[in-house]
Amino acid sequence: MANLSASCISFLLCFTTCINLISSHYLPENHVALFIFGDSLFDPGNNNYINTTADFRANFYPYGETFFKCPTGRFSDGRLIPDFIAQFAGLPIIPTYLQPGKRKFTDGVNFASGGAGALVESHQGFVVDLETQIKYFNKVEKSLRQELGDAGAKKLMSKAVYLISIGGNDYFTKNSSVSDEEFVSMVLGNLTVALKVIYSFL
Repeated sequence: MANLSASCISFLLCFTTCINLISSHYLPENHVALFIFGDSLFDPGNNNYINTTADFRANFYPYGETFFKCPTGRFSDGRLIPDFIAQFAGLPIIPTYLQPGKRKFTDGVNFASGGAGALVESHQGFVVDLETQIKYFNKVEKSLRQELGDAGAKKLMSKAVYLISIGGNDYFTKNSSVSDEEFVSMVLGNLTVALKVIYSFL
């Protein structure tokens, strides 16, 4: 009888573990993730987790008071455009990439940083520039491949929606010695590189 009970317990543990493994790798056929890059228009609080000044943070009132009832790091008193898009897509609010702790990326992740630009030099040292956001995205892609396998990760990322809002801050920090034409070319060049990197994973 004792052996039978031990066998039942072993079976149940094995069965539960198998179910958990299957469910953790299973995504509904119509599941779409949301990956977000940008500046303060899209930043949900990444700047809370970097060494920066109060000028590049929104972790104090009146920010957040109308929806979250506390400052979240969003440069808004409520939600941002990506929050509404996530809601309409049936997704939870997409988390910040830099938030500490174990994270699940199958719904997407937000890399945006208030004050960031397409150019590394824009507010350098105070924000997460686009090039660094793309490097973080590269790490997420590797994490998804480990979790879902190569085919599963590729399927998720090829169906995902990518929101990008960046470039305006570059013009606030423009070097006067660079012509307007050269500057526009630099900004567009960096955006093009970022888009090509994202596209290479699809």
